[in-house]
Amino acid sequence: MEGGSEVKWIKHYSSSHTILLVGEGDFSFSTCLARTFGSAHNMVATSLDSIMLGFYRNAMDNIDELKSRGCTVMHGIDAKTMAQDPTLAQCRFDRIVFNFPYAHGVEKFCARSFQLSEHRNLVRLFFENAKKLLAFNGEIHVTHKTNSFHCEWDVQGLANLTGLRLVEEVDFNLSDYPGYSNKLGVGGVKMDKSFECQPSSTYKFRHA
Repeated sequence: MEGGSEVKWIKHYSSSHTILLVGEGDFSFSTCLARTFGSAHNMVATSLDSIMLGFYRNAMDNIDELKSRGCTVMHGIDAKTMAQDPTLAQCRFDRIVFNFPYAHGVEKFCARSFQLSEHRNLVRLFFENAKKLLAFNGEIHVTHKTNSFHCEWDVQGLANLTGLRLVEEVDFNLSDYPGYSNKLGVGGVKMDKSFECQPSSTYKFRHA
């Protein structure tokens, strides 16, 4: 129900927040927020590679809906350098959201040490860039799996290194986000498949 205050996660995001969404797959998370708010004039939704959109069957419909609701949609935005984008550099956001960060071009057959280094580098540089775009008292939200290999990324430690502090960690439940379909990135994108995202947490950071 659009604008329904009973939605569990509405306390984390509000139509009064300026929101930057980073690394969107098929833009279903952005669309979920927009439908709840009833409008998306407060949102900027971004993806890294517009070519990949052709592999997600619902991506263009979601983007069309976002634009019709007033959302700014941008492609070619790299989480590692986004603060240098001339449009984003002029903005300050109350919430910057990156769901399930995964380094571009890292495949499972790569050495484990290489995978870990690339993923950690992505998250660290994202934090460094997001800090520059964060409004006073704004929050950076990263949703990340909390089992096995993913624990080794040490998302909280990387945030601390970049001058951010953890203010809250909450369990992530996919069912709280109606319509959101978490998608595989490079390597699995051609199959338009989702991945198992439980257990996961959403980590919320502010300036230290």
